[in-house]
Amino acid sequence: MKGYIYISGTGTDPHARGNMNDPILFRKTPTLGACMTNIRRVVLPGDFIFVVSGKVPAVQQYVVGGLQVDERIDALAAYRRFPEDRLQTGANGLVEGNIIVDAKGNQHPLDTHKPDTFEDRIKNFIVGKNPVALESDREVAMGRDQTLPKLSEMLGKRGNRVFDVMGRAAKLNESQVKDMLSWLQGIKASAALTRS
Repeated sequence: MKGYIYISGTGTDPHARGNMNDPILFRKTPTLGACMTNIRRVVLPGDFIFVVSGKVPAVQQYVVGGLQVDERIDALAAYRRFPEDRLQTGANGLVEGNIIVDAKGNQHPLDTHKPDTFEDRIKNFIVGKNPVALESDREVAMGRDQTLPKLSEMLGKRGNRVFDVMGRAAKLNESQVKDMLSWLQGIKASAALTRS
């Protein structure tokens, strides 16, 4: 078992902005479908993928959560299996979903990635299981406070920003994956106790 952790796109923060559509972590079956082709092509069932919120002015980045890889399928198969994850414009006017094809397998009009990257991006759609995500206000606040020191400790590198510690992405060994999962579950448990 191995894992990867990556930083989402600039401006992406599901708690502060409600705008993370890939990966989709806040459902029973988490998915990763359009981003990080370099990670999606090398993970195997049982591996983990974690995501850090993107850089947002005046907001500390945090590990949003992660998923365990269950299987890899193509985007057209995902279109059939996960209609709730198809690209669409949400009530807030933002694009939602991470399935970047239409019913015929063509690039969806709402997918703004470069057309010459389309063929690579429709491969290896990740169907996940066992999601863990920081969702409540308290969980996210704790995650924001602890992410930079935790990543520094885990990866053995100091920095003033998440990017300084891990670059855009980092590979995690089995011990680091277990540490990340334990840390995220610990935040959730601690936040639940403070609500009681």
